[in-house]
Amino acid sequence: MLNALKNSLESINMTDVHAWIGRLVIWTAATITGLMIVLFARATEHAIAFFYDLQSAVWWLPLIIMPLVGIFIVWATKRWFNGAAGSGIPQTMAALSYAEQQPIGHLVSIKIALSKMCLVTLGLAAGFSAGREGPSVQVGASIMHACRRFLPQHFQLDPKHLILAGGAAGISAAFNTPLAGIIFAIEELSRKFEQRTNGVMISAIVLSGLVSISLQGNYTYFGSLKVSPIDTAILLPVLISGLVCGVFGGLFSKTLIELTENLPGKITSLRLRHPLYWTGFCALLVAGLGIVSHGAANGSGYSLTKAMLNGSINETWYYPIVKYLSTIFTYLSGIPGGIFAPALSIGAGIGYDLASIFHYPHLTIAFSALCMAGFLAGVTQAPITSFIIVMEMIDGHEMVISLMAVSLIATVTSRIFSPPLYSVLARQFHYEGPAQKRLEQT
Repeated sequence: MLNALKNSLESINMTDVHAWIGRLVIWTAATITGLMIVLFARATEHAIAFFYDLQSAVWWLPLIIMPLVGIFIVWATKRWFNGAAGSGIPQTMAALSYAEQQPIGHLVSIKIALSKMCLVTLGLAAGFSAGREGPSVQVGASIMHACRRFLPQHFQLDPKHLILAGGAAGISAAFNTPLAGIIFAIEELSRKFEQRTNGVMISAIVLSGLVSISLQGNYTYFGSLKVSPIDTAILLPVLISGLVCGVFGGLFSKTLIELTENLPGKITSLRLRHPLYWTGFCALLVAGLGIVSHGAANGSGYSLTKAMLNGSINETWYYPIVKYLSTIFTYLSGIPGGIFAPALSIGAGIGYDLASIFHYPHLTIAFSALCMAGFLAGVTQAPITSFIIVMEMIDGHEMVISLMAVSLIATVTSRIFSPPLYSVLARQFHYEGPAQKRLEQT
């Protein structure tokens, strides 16, 4: 009897030891995720600043540099880092849909995380219109998933929970929006919530967020929004913003889907047989848009969006148009990069224009904030993530009802024009039809 009791106590002690070792491994991975996302953010900020210095020194230089850099990035991606292409969110969603025995190293891995960071930074240094937030999701998912090999053998945890937690931590650390990170994981990445995921996801978000705050300070992404008092006068702007952003967000998604999968014959032939020429062509279009807009079409759009929300810039009416087009051409070029930040910037520009068109000068900043949430919701069809992420980025808790309403209206409107963008793009990573096989062979 004493021996049985002794064996039982030893078993309990070993279980506790394995549990604590497992937790320490996960916490360490979450801390590393936060550190890498902060380094990624700073690298992209320097890259964008480098491009603008280059453009201001020699205005025509992007016409040469952007195609050359774009071609190199796509060539390197296809040759060595195929899983690093695109936004990173579809790959993460696809990895979550794979069966347990299927390998997912081509979707999430340390190699992909490091290459994604380097290639996105290089693309922004060349002037492409992209963001780092979508790639941060894949980077976070890759780092967290890689830690599974260090977990004790008897530590029970589904590897998919690590991917989900890493993706949530990535978006949280990128925007410094912890609540949005949780909602994004539930609404967009997994489309469901499992109680067992709760502790892993929240601990990953908290630790990666603490690293971000310790290195960058407790900041709001676009600062604290200063708007006029919110009353019933906001109802019409909410309706207008929701409908307009839903239409244009849906068309944006539909355009990316159609031009990715159903390009006309000759264009498809060029893209499949000569992908580097296609990249060079798209890069020239982005460079041209950057020149005519004096750089407004380039980069993530962060600085212009922040200036619009601060009321320190008079945005030109064509800004959302050139940003809209440059983001589409950047995506079609095949270089790695996200669309979250450009989508927010496009939305801010649309709001600025709508305030002028409908004569709401006192609600210009509020219009921009509403359209940021509305356009992002129209593109992603993830309304809860959209309004929460904008609310946290602008410290706009007084606008929560307005942001929620505009996101829901935009999402419903967008569905008339397009299926959910990321869900459609994710399918290409777990279905290898003839068109996809031909694409991979080029």
